[in-house]
Amino acid sequence: MPIVVNLDVMMATRKMSLNELSEKVGLTLSNLSILKTGKAKAVRFSTLEAICQVLECQPGDILEYVE
Repeated sequence: MPIVVNLDVMMATRKMSLNELSEKVGLTLSNLSILKTGKAKAVRFSTLEAICQVLECQPGDILEYVE
C-alpha cells in the first residue's frame, strides 16, 4: 500500500502509549490499533485532527506516501 502510517513513530517520539492516546483522542483501542498497523481503509479528518492535536504534529508526520 503506498500510504504508510507512521503513528507508532510519532507516539514513540512523544513517549505516549496506545492506551494514553486512546483516552486523549476518544477512540477505542481497537480502532486506534487498526490505524496504527496500517490496516485502516479510511481516516476521518476529525480523527486525524484529534490525533495531531494530542501528538502536537502535522498530518504529514503521521501519513506518508511511498511509491
